[in-house]
Amino acid sequence: MEEPAARLDARRRYRNCDVLGFGGKLLFVLIFGMPLPAQTNSVSTTQANQLPFSGRANASGSVSATQSITNTGTGNSVNIIGSTVNLTSPYNGSVPDASNINLALPLTLDNALKLGVRNNLAQISQNNSVVEARGQRLVARSALMPNVGSSIGETLAKIDLAAQGLKSSALGIPGLPNTLGPFNFFDARAVRVSQSVLDLVRIGNLRSATQNLNAARAAAMDARDLIVFAVVGSYLQVTAAQARVVATRAQVESSRSVYQQASDRMKAGLNARIDVTRSQVQYQTDVQRLRAEQADVEKQKLDLSRVIGLPYGSDIAIAEDFPYKALADLSVEEALKRANETRADLRSARAAVQAADSALRAARAEYLPTLSMAGDYGAEGLNPAQGHATYTVGGTISVPIFQGGRVQGDVEQALATLNQRKAELQDTFGVIDRDVRVAFIDLNAAADQVLVAESNVSLSKDILRQARDRFVQGIADTVEVVQAQQTVAQADNDYINAVFEHNLAKVALSRAMGQAESTVQNLLRGK
Repeated sequence: MEEPAARLDARRRYRNCDVLGFGGKLLFVLIFGMPLPAQTNSVSTTQANQLPFSGRANASGSVSATQSITNTGTGNSVNIIGSTVNLTSPYNGSVPDASNINLALPLTLDNALKLGVRNNLAQISQNNSVVEARGQRLVARSALMPNVGSSIGETLAKIDLAAQGLKSSALGIPGLPNTLGPFNFFDARAVRVSQSVLDLVRIGNLRSATQNLNAARAAAMDARDLIVFAVVGSYLQVTAAQARVVATRAQVESSRSVYQQASDRMKAGLNARIDVTRSQVQYQTDVQRLRAEQADVEKQKLDLSRVIGLPYGSDIAIAEDFPYKALADLSVEEALKRANETRADLRSARAAVQAADSALRAARAEYLPTLSMAGDYGAEGLNPAQGHATYTVGGTISVPIFQGGRVQGDVEQALATLNQRKAELQDTFGVIDRDVRVAFIDLNAAADQVLVAESNVSLSKDILRQARDRFVQGIADTVEVVQAQQTVAQADNDYINAVFEHNLAKVALSRAMGQAESTVQNLLRGK
């Protein structure tokens, strides 16, 4: 067993107190060499690091598409699965970067993705989480590495013997002074080393911290997939809003033309004023719709700018559009297989389980003995000029016997965390399965909607042409024309919504399969 450090220091000081003479040495022995009280907390108190109960790193934010069945109520309108990309913090925020403004003029989808994965607040947060996990691992590893240091010190002391309970009558030394000193002591340790030789708790903590780092890295990759979903979804919302502006502008021109025709015919006495009023109302309604659609485009651009981190007030121009493209041959089974191999949140959940298992092993290891060693080398004496080389080497075996149930408490906490993370892992499999299957359901439904809406666009435009011809020939009034205009407007809107829904389902599928950044653009282009 290692000799107590206090006694070793006392022996060093005893060897260097020749200046005090025999009596001084006797007093020194009485003062520094008397039995030392038992040291408290001498048994190793290394504890297992407790992990957060849940291993899910992305629970604080989400990216999703909220769906609803919509129908305007008109007879020629189809039921559309309307979707909206919903972003919660931190995915709807970013840190603006003025150095990348050139990537936004004009803004391609590829550049939007580059900006998003660089500036989005979720990515920054996850990167910081990785750095934090790396730091925790370094701290856990340091407990198993040698701790090396050096020190130098010099002490000048004067001791009151009576205050220490030492009197001439008690020691049998006549003429003993009341005080001893002043005397000097110098100690310089060139190196002090301590090393944990065998500590399974610290080893378990290191393994747990390593798996936590792996989980954090995988969580950062999963956040990247969600950012891709957020960026591409927001980009598609802008393109859909712009398509509505184009369609509405065409409808405004059509309404204006009908209104002008009705005015000219009224001046010629060929139709009643009510036809002019009716066509004017439709024209003004379409103008109002156009203004609303233009405002929606501007707001969608602002939302996209926030997601990808453009400087405040940046005016972006969308450079790409994604028309309807049927999905290339890909089965549900193939998508599920790929998802189970590549989904980053699944890798994160597995690493979180392994971290919890290592933490449980570390907690159970608190019952076991530990072995450590320490030593130093340096010089000591009355002063630096009279110093002599000295060293100490010692080892300690700590055997825990009774710790009041603390270890059992650590074990139970670690076991509960492990069970929770195992449950979350199984739930992740279910989440992946649902994500893939829902994406295929939405794809198939949206593809059918596109075909129906495309046919309705063609038919409604033909109806409008016939209604305008009948109005010009005086066979029909503007009621028929206005109804036909409304049918065209609704058919255009249905088609735009169906194409957007189909593209958004492709984005959801790329996220469901994992590694969305490398696949989403190919899916959108039908490759």
